[in-house]
Amino acid sequence: MDIELLYFAGCPNRHTIRERLDRALVLAGHAGQEVTLLPVETEEQARAQRFPGSPTIRVDGRDPFPVASESYGLTCRVYATPEGLAGSPTVDALVQALADASKPGR
Repeated sequence: MDIELLYFAGCPNRHTIRERLDRALVLAGHAGQEVTLLPVETEEQARAQRFPGSPTIRVDGRDPFPVASESYGLTCRVYATPEGLAGSPTVDALVQALADASKPGR
């Protein structure tokens, strides 16, 4: 499994999502899985990377939390959670995304 965490340097949620992702990897049976950190530093990079905002996770090149808009840039991203919109998916949502990515033939 290839996991990338895309972010911009000033993102206030990048550390939260990293901590939640690390916990989710353990819970999903992928402890020790490498996560590639990819800083997105310019609007041009954001468009080229199809970066919908910070932080963004990609598993095997796919965003497990796709957005409807094709607006890319150095913006903060929000995720729907049971408690409302937040700057990071919940640990449970990340565990589910990792489980879905691990399914054969996806």
